[in-house]
This record gives sequence, structure tokens and C-alpha cells, in this order.
Amino acid sequence: MPRESEKELKKRTLKIIARLKKAYPDAKCALVHENPLQLLISTILSAQCTDKRVNLVTKDLFKKYHSVKDFANVSLPELEKDIHSTGFYRNKAKNIVSCCKAIVETHGGKVPDTLEALVELSGIGRKTANVVLGNAFNTPGLVVDTHVTRLSHRLGLTGETDAVKIEFDLMPVVPKEEWTQFSHLLIHHGRACCIARRPDCPNCPVAEYCPKRGVDMKSKKYA
Repeated sequence: MPRESEKELKKRTLKIIARLKKAYPDAKCALVHENPLQLLISTILSAQCTDKRVNLVTKDLFKKYHSVKDFANVSLPELEKDIHSTGFYRNKAKNIVSCCKAIVETHGGKVPDTLEALVELSGIGRKTANVVLGNAFNTPGLVVDTHVTRLSHRLGLTGETDAVKIEFDLMPVVPKEEWTQFSHLLIHHGRACCIARRPDCPNCPVAEYCPKRGVDMKSKKYA
């Protein structure tokens, strides 16, 4: 595919968004939550873990811990036991307790609603911050996870490998009001069709806008 101008890339991106919205009209955050705190905890737990497993764990976790103070005051061994099945439980428990202590001490017990404040919390990077901003506070945020990284490359929207650089590449070509939903759409598409090993190109709703169209992802050769 010839190198696109930014205007052409924006135009193609809008077509991709429209097609994905039609294909996945119910695309939304898969982590079950009722408030910003629950979403923050769930997102921390989701690192290297499936959303399905996280939802199973948080179903009981949020019955046991109701507030930021509950998480801030729990002993690490007890929390580690509660979240053990999500993997990397020691580091996750440490981050959750430290993060919640900071929220109590610095933010009056309320999860902050700005990127700058969120990324200052222990264990919170831009990805987690954008999940919380977009889905708990309705503040547009581009979430760059493994699916978004993979699809952004395949769709020719970035050449970067670093998540933050990918996020900044996407910002000018994806309308700001679509940032949160765009991430949901790519995540859903990455799970349903554009999978890592064998993307289902023949049934892809955005194939005509994809520079990898018809490519065997193993051999890297055009079919």
C-alpha cells in the first residue's frame, strides 16, 4: 500500500470505525464494575489474565471489600489469597493496597478522574488510567492492549511497538470522541476475527481497508 497522507489515513480510519461499529454494536468494557474503584481494581487484576477470570474473582472480591479504605487496610497475605487465581497475585496485591492508600491519603478516598493523577498511583500506567477514564468518567481515552497493538499494526495505523507511542500515533487519526469506543471495537475484533495466529481475513468486516488483506500471517506471504 502506498504511503498515506494523514488526511487519507484519517479517512480510512473513519471507514474502519464505521464498519466495526456495524459488526460489533454491543462492544463495551468486558470488566464488570459498578463504580470507578471497582473498575480500577479489575483493570489492575486483568494484567496477564482474562477478563472472564477477573470477573469471576471480583464477583466475590467486591462483596468482601466495599471501599477504598477496605482495600487500603487489608493485609497483603489475605488479599493475595483472594486474587490468587488471576496470576502475578503478589505484585497485584501490593499495587492495589499501595494505590488505595494513596487514594485515601491524597484524594480523599475518591478515585481521581484525570490521567495525570491516575498515573501517579502505584501500578497504574496509561493503559489502566485510560480504561478508568473512558469507562468510569466518560473521558475519552485510547486503551492500548495487546489486541489494539496487533490490530493497529495490521491496519497500518502505526509502525511503533511501544504502547505509549502507539497511543500517540492513534490520537490524531481517531476522532477524540471515539477514542474509548475505538479501543473496545479493536479489542472485540481482535478476539472474534483478527486473532493473533490466523486472522479470519475472508470474513473480516474491514478487510478492504486493511493493508494486510490476504496475507498469510505465518509465512508473511500474500495469498
